[in-house]
Amino acid sequence: MYHLELRQFPHVARIFNLGREELDARFVRPWVTGSIIEHDERRWAPDRVRLKILEGRALRPDELGMGRGWATASRACADVTEAVMAEVRRGARAHPEVESLKAVIEEVAAGAPPRGTEARAAGTAPGGAIGFADVMALAAAAHPGRRVSEQLAIAEQAVWEMLHQQRLEMTAGGEPVGREAWQGVVLSWATWAGTGEPVELRLPVRPGSGA
Repeated sequence: MYHLELRQFPHVARIFNLGREELDARFVRPWVTGSIIEHDERRWAPDRVRLKILEGRALRPDELGMGRGWATASRACADVTEAVMAEVRRGARAHPEVESLKAVIEEVAAGAPPRGTEARAAGTAPGGAIGFADVMALAAAAHPGRRVSEQLAIAEQAVWEMLHQQRLEMTAGGEPVGREAWQGVVLSWATWAGTGEPVELRLPVRPGSGA
């Protein structure tokens, strides 16, 4: 679930328990495209409004009373403002290039060699791990004519969506990385360049999988 704060001096509005599609359609996409946001009988101008987006669990009705909702959300949820804005700006959500890369990542993480590419073999680490550099190599091999920044955007978006769809897990030193840390890892150049703390991506263990 997502929780949103709109600030346009002297007004503040906070909206809780939004799904991603509603968040994008009602607030983020209009803000990115420079359109007026209409909420609570007020018009919020993109050039004057500041948005803050939190992601985490849904808040119960008793947690929203007496003006406690935003404080509760801030403690329980991660700030994903920049990541969500970047996704919408790129228009990458549900983009065919991202979707196709996600399918390849799953196959490689499961131990299959990259199909039709000369990317270095990934997914060979114990437990079927795949590194961020491997994902970048797959994106580059799949789109060799694209600029590096575009290849990185495709790779970044694919990993971000797969983590939130629970199609990948992020681990460091064999231990799971908490959701609140995902944004800092995925948006760090050191992660993709392989110069930061070693972090791996794995397929989640499904009940009855025998893993």
